[in-house]
Amino acid sequence: MAAFVSGFGLARASAGRSSVCSKNAHVTMMAKSKAIPFLEAPAKLDGTLVGDVGFDPLGLSATLDVKYLRAAELKHGRIAMLAALGFVVQEILAPKQSGPFTEPDPFLAIYKVPVEGWYQIIAAISLVELVTFKENYDGSAEPGNFGFDPLGLGKDKSVFDKYALSELKNGRLAMIAWTAFAIQQIVTGKGVIKQLMEFQPLM
Repeated sequence: MAAFVSGFGLARASAGRSSVCSKNAHVTMMAKSKAIPFLEAPAKLDGTLVGDVGFDPLGLSATLDVKYLRAAELKHGRIAMLAALGFVVQEILAPKQSGPFTEPDPFLAIYKVPVEGWYQIIAAISLVELVTFKENYDGSAEPGNFGFDPLGLGKDKSVFDKYALSELKNGRLAMIAWTAFAIQQIVTGKGVIKQLMEFQPLM
């Protein structure tokens, strides 16, 4: 009788453990991305990096280093912020300039840049890539952090993370904005400011 009771107890304990393990596995399997709730959260996007909300619909983090991806995102975001500003500045200042810098359309303005200007642009881009190549590809440094903080805004870790998140969000917004500016320019033939002043629905 004692053997029977003991065996029954062990069976119940084993079933209980199996149930708990099953539930834990189910929860792990069903963990969803904060950014896209109907997709599973990417395994490598665990919230360690500032601004990580599990957005990876193409699954790039499964095959590429997360730090490399973040460095690329920051680089594109910074370029996009400059590009979005450049769209507006080009439209405002170009008519007031002289020589090859009078074209308000950013796309047409590309063809007005002198050859010497292109040499300078390519040289500057190459220099930046050479200086940051090692850190970006071997993950030895914090992504996108090249120690550029002339105002000393990031001395405190919490403040630094706050500004890092702000930069990341503004960069993401700028990438969307620049794309919208470009499509608008191509479709309507009008600059951002002119389009706002003469707004008319396309349909």
